[in-house]
Amino acid sequence: MKRISLLAITLLCCTVGAMAQKWALVDMEYILKNIPAYESASQQLEQSSKKWQKEIDALNTEATNLMNNYKSEMVFLTDEQKKEKEKEIIAKETEAKELKRKYFGNDGELYKKRESLMRPIQDEIYNAIKSIAEKEGYMRVDDRSSSPSILFANPANDISDDVLTKLGHAK
Repeated sequence: MKRISLLAITLLCCTVGAMAQKWALVDMEYILKNIPAYESASQQLEQSSKKWQKEIDALNTEATNLMNNYKSEMVFLTDEQKKEKEKEIIAKETEAKELKRKYFGNDGELYKKRESLMRPIQDEIYNAIKSIAEKEGYMRVDDRSSSPSILFANPANDISDDVLTKLGHAK
């Protein structure tokens, strides 16, 4: 009987201890919106993306023009000329696809540029959150902007402004 009572008391203490864990929220969208370096990096990425997309669109337009010319001239071309025009069209389409992969692929230029511009900002934010969490004894910090499972949270648990202050971007 004593063992059962002791086990019940131990389980109760563990449950109460687990429920007493501190947690906090951050709003990454809010934090990023208030960091000028992030806005600047976003604009650089947008400009590069638009520039590269224009290059790809130009190649696709060339390929489309070649195809339209080929269709209109097809009846006047010899078999040899048709094959040559088809190769030219395929080469232009392939060039456009390769350029798109080079710029926008998984390891493309946009990814590399985003990594080089955004990683330092993300690391700085992470380190600020980690520092605040360790100082305040938070066991968990959730991002309220990316978690659809958080329906309501007390604003007192939001440490976004603390993170901005730690980063030197106080509101």
